Amino acid sequence: MKKILLIEDEVSIAELQRDYLEINGFTVDIQHHGEDGLQQALKGNYDLIILDIMLPGISGFDICKQIRAVHNIPILFVSAKKEDIDKIRGLGLGADDYITKPFSPSELVARVKAHLSRYERLATHQQTNHMMSIHGITIDTSARKVFVNGEEIAFTTKEFDLLVFFVRHPNQVLSKEQLYERNWGYESAADVSTVTVHIRKLREKIEREPAHPKFLETVWGAGYRFNV
Repeated sequence: MKKILLIEDEVSIAELQRDYLEINGFTVDIQHHGEDGLQQALKGNYDLIILDIMLPGISGFDICKQIRAVHNIPILFVSAKKEDIDKIRGLGLGADDYITKPFSPSELVARVKAHLSRYERLATHQQTNHMMSIHGITIDTSARKVFVNGEEIAFTTKEFDLLVFFVRHPNQVLSKEQLYERNWGYESAADVSTVTVHIRKLREKIEREPAHPKFLETVWGAGYRFNV
């Protein structure tokens, strides 16, 4: 049974989310304070963490950053903060998703299942031909490592998935909606800002001049293309 940590200071919201998740077969622990949630996340053996941004003691952003430094598990932000800058910051810190309140509990459950399924497939999948190299970028899909001009660069899970997807689909124009569906693994009202943030982070890591990308090109009005 998958184990989830829910860090949410609003008791009624936390209990509602817990009830829906438990009905769907998950074990859920709740923490209402930022510091307590962080300590629980760092010491606990969780499969996924649901994290609010506005918390007493320490913000969700800081919690996410510290969790991501030691654990490679799905992290989902759930927040009433709707500004794009908050979504960009959260995703940039390594979160896998950002859900804006209010939302239906069934949507939360669907996203939790999708992220857990994707992480599970990544953990068990081994490729015979697991090395790819292009434009000075070497990708080890088995070890999930990326080297740029011989230097190992840290990638979040979603950044890695997106890079591999582009490399496996060279010279194809891929829309934001296609990238969202194929790499986040579920259908919903696609928040294309998620894709935009990850494209920006990829360029910062693989391009010599991220502001003038040579490899990961924007095709205006259509999407993105990885040039080979």
